[in-house]
Parts: sequence; C-alpha cells; structure tokens
Amino acid sequence: MLNYLKTLRFLLLGFFVALAGVTASEAGAAAQAGASNVPVTTVVTVLGPNYTPPPAVGKTDVVVHTGDRRADVIGWDAAQGDKSTLELAIVIDELSNIGNQLEDIRKFVQAQSKNTSVGLFYAQNGITQPVAPFSTDHDAVAKKVRVTTGFPEASMSIYLSLMDVMKKFSTASARHEILVISDGIDRFRGDPNSPDVDLTIERAQKAGIIIHTLYARGSDRAGRNLFRSGYGQSNLARMTDETGGESFFQGLDTPIAFTPFLEQLDMVLHNQYFLTFTTPRSGKKGGELRGFRTSTEQHNVEISHARDVWVPGR
Repeated sequence: MLNYLKTLRFLLLGFFVALAGVTASEAGAAAQAGASNVPVTTVVTVLGPNYTPPPAVGKTDVVVHTGDRRADVIGWDAAQGDKSTLELAIVIDELSNIGNQLEDIRKFVQAQSKNTSVGLFYAQNGITQPVAPFSTDHDAVAKKVRVTTGFPEASMSIYLSLMDVMKKFSTASARHEILVISDGIDRFRGDPNSPDVDLTIERAQKAGIIIHTLYARGSDRAGRNLFRSGYGQSNLARMTDETGGESFFQGLDTPIAFTPFLEQLDMVLHNQYFLTFTTPRSGKKGGELRGFRTSTEQHNVEISHARDVWVPGR
C-alpha cells in the first residue's frame, strides 16, 4: 500500500510538472505571437457623399481587418498641419489630346497648399522628363505647363513612365501621390492584361504611392480606337482602385474642362489620414503585400485606400 501511494504521488507530481510546462509553453507562444505583430502605416481618404467633406471620424470609429483577423488600430492622424506634407507628381502623357485644359492645370497647381511640393513631368519613350522638379513655388511650376507634342513615337508605355517617376520622390515622411493625365493604353505591351499595369500597381503599393488618373484621349490612331480606349480606361480605373486613388473621366473623349475633376481631387487631398494598425509580421524574408479592408459605422462616410499594404518580413 505504501509503495502504491508513493507511485501515485510520483505520477501526480509528474503530471503537474508537465502541465506547468505546457502552460508556460503556451504563454510563451502567445507572447511570441504578440511580439511578432508589426505596425504598418498607410494613407487613407475619408469623404462624404459626392466628394463632400466628411463628418468627424476618430480612431475608435475605424475598424480594420486583414483576412478574418481584426487588427488593432493604433494610429489615426489627419494629414493636416505638420503632417500635411505632400509630394504630388503631375505626369502628362505627350500623346494626350489637351490644349484648352492647360489653364485648368495651372490654376490647380497654383491653388496647392504651402506644404505641397508639386513636380511636373511629361511622359515619353517609357520615361518622364522633369519639366519642373518638386517645388513649393507653385507659380513657377504652373508656368512650365505646356502643350503636348502629340507625336506617336513620343509614348511607348505610360506605365513604364509611371514606374520611372516613382523613383523621383524624395521626402520620406511626406505623402506621395501621382496625378497622371493619359488615355491608359499600353502601346508597348498591348492590352488587355498588360504585365506593366500589374507591375506599376505592385510597385506603388510597396512604396505607399497613391495614383490618381484623369482620362485624356490620345492623339494617335490607337487613341481613336474605341475598343482600345475602353481597355485604356479599364487600366486607369484598376490602377486607381488598387492604389487608393481616384479615377476621373467623361466618356471616351478628353473632358472639355478639367476644373470640376481637379476640384474633386483637391477635396481628396485635403481629407486624408495616416492609418496605423498592427498585423503579424510576414513569414517571408523580404516581406509581402497583404490585403486589408476598413469599415466604419459613421453614416455618409466612405474610406478609400490601397487594396494591399506592405508588411515587413523576418
């Protein structure tokens, strides 16, 4: 009987030691899981209906999900005051059929806030020509707006040009956004399913660059082809949707006036926030793009943003 009790005590002791080890292991795993979360920051746009100012939206009003997991929102800062710094690249396709709209572009540039650096670039041969480098001297930049050349050989791929201009942003803490005026037709790779459209979106998402588009018909034969123009508009719309930008167009022709669309874009630029949330660190060494979505219970509020955000790896 004595031996039996000793054996029982020994077994019970082993059981509790093992249980304590499992509990400690689980606690360690939980702590490790918590430690593996990393903060990521992205720029989002908050608007009311039809490009109107939104009601006040606070951090507690915003819900973020990555997959089925609800993320912790740890930062919600309006892009105002000392956080309003913006680098805005205006990229005009040399094939774009514009002329009467030049003054609209000039007035838009001149109306930008003092914390916005505007750069003016013309796209040709798969690169961008910096007609006016990024500057807060908006009058000087506006004076550089000129008529496009309209030569067919001037435009190879607007998407190669966009990837080129992405390399020219310099201020790390600023918002980086692009307004591209083009018909969106890929004259180099061809449409549909141009790989350069996908690559432009991927690079913009990785760099946190928002792309806005304003459709202007091309002056060559492809620009007059309704079938190809439709593909071009689809390319532009997809690019803006996946990078968090806005797409402006008026049918399949160049709008008579750009001002109504540029006023809407101005509303976008003045109603943006830096959203920071935590998400598990990527298991990939180099990091990865991860989809996320936002929602709010505030009425008459729309939050738009890039479809994917860059998450650093181990």
